[in-house]
Amino acid sequence: MISITIPAPDVTITKQENPVLSHIYGFTDFHLITREAGGIFMFYNDNDELLFVGKARKLRPRIKKHFEDNVSVMKPHRGEVTKIEVCLVEDPVDREIYETYIVNKLKAKYNVEKVLYK
Repeated sequence: MISITIPAPDVTITKQENPVLSHIYGFTDFHLITREAGGIFMFYNDNDELLFVGKARKLRPRIKKHFEDNVSVMKPHRGEVTKIEVCLVEDPVDREIYETYIVNKLKAKYNVEKVLYK
């Protein structure tokens, strides 16, 4: 049997109510997320429900793309995201395993691929 533990987040950023600085959907702290490292990211709503899990070779550009891209599965739900957690995971195989595990274990609301629990 394989035992998988969800990693603790390395970075957590939260939505600001009335941001003074430049922001994307209320998030002003994207600079805290590394631009060069790979890992997994999780979007949560204000009830701490997991909305979406993703993985990326380069975290910050991939996360920002979910808030800017017209084809993101998150496009109609961007306003729901109030917290973003990031876990640094350099190995691509590990990223794939964590993403699939978290999607199914925590039942991410808007993930459509890799869903085994339906």
